Amino acid sequence: MCSNRLLAIALATSALLGSPVALAGPAETAAATRCLADNTTGRDRKDLARWIFLAMAAHPEIKEMSKASSAQQEQSQRAVAGLFSRLVGDTCATEVRALVKAEGPGALGKPFEVLGQLAMQELMTNADVKANVGGFERFIDRAKVEPVFKP
Repeated sequence: MCSNRLLAIALATSALLGSPVALAGPAETAAATRCLADNTTGRDRKDLARWIFLAMAAHPEIKEMSKASSAQQEQSQRAVAGLFSRLVGDTCATEVRALVKAEGPGALGKPFEVLGQLAMQELMTNADVKANVGGFERFIDRAKVEPVFKP
């Protein structure tokens, strides 16, 4: 089970720390990525985003900002475990199997990284989230920043 533990850690890291990923690359990676994206609902993506939020909120310097209970954390973990099990073990099993065979279990991190990005995009479409993200603009030191954008 050690390889399963490592795979779970790789997936969590990819989802939490992922950088933009293009769908270009090996056909197996693209197929698995497409399958994961095409077979998740907005609700699935919100569950994934909630799990990512709660995972980040476990950091000692951020923990005080979250009032999530252990029951809520467990519920979130169960939802993501169910999503992972459905996608990998059922809906996208053929694509995931081909990817793992071609590139090894670590390659599954890339498709889940993209799924994590889709989950964040799902939240970013909300007007309240957009307003909050843009809220820092009122505190920018324009005298320092504006010259950088001039030709």
